[in-house]
Amino acid sequence: MTSPTRKPQDGVPAASAAERSTPPRRRDARLNRDRLIVSARALIAQHGVDASLEEIARQAEVGVATLYRNFATRDDLVRTLYELALAELHAVRGEIEAAPTPWDALVVYTERVAEWLVADPSLPPILRRMAQLDPSARPAAEFDGFIASLVARAKKDGTLRRDVDAVDLAVLVTMVGSLGSLGAGYAGQWRRQLSIVLDGLRAADAPRPRLPGRPLNVKDYQATVHGLTRRAARAAR
Repeated sequence: MTSPTRKPQDGVPAASAAERSTPPRRRDARLNRDRLIVSARALIAQHGVDASLEEIARQAEVGVATLYRNFATRDDLVRTLYELALAELHAVRGEIEAAPTPWDALVVYTERVAEWLVADPSLPPILRRMAQLDPSARPAAEFDGFIASLVARAKKDGTLRRDVDAVDLAVLVTMVGSLGSLGAGYAGQWRRQLSIVLDGLRAADAPRPRLPGRPLNVKDYQATVHGLTRRAARAAR
């Protein structure tokens, strides 16, 4: 699969043929909206869902009025980001289904979702805000059921330990994905950490491949942790 992961710093997709044939005024409006989405993701990753709307507009190089034409309220913006994120998540399904074995499918699932979370640190605050706005909503319920069936198949063929369920996988991949919020020092480590997690999920007699990459050295680890501590202290002032 071409990974559905969309990175905030990558900007917006190249225009399609249909978009190129769109009248200039409408095309400009679409580009403005795309820039607002990129800017919102970047600033929400840094400051949470209460990030300044004026700063989102400024970094998108549009006026505040343009922001409000696209998103009447802050929560409208959050809902849009949430719906885009869900579409990206569901885009993973085709590659999962194409995997040759149930275990390979689990690997694809965990890798793509972790990559998705690492690439966009705005997702956790967006998900938390949506849980407040609509606590009963379960838009990913069908996808959750799909993963549960995949877990059952991997257990049946003896590659996944029998005491693991789909919720365990969701928690573990979210933990690995949270490395994206810890800065560049950790973001590059997610594949290695995920491989360690996957080894723990394998059935006892399943083969274990060599871990990818190298661990952080003590100096880099401490520098990253201390940087996080300093940022937290500044935010609390």
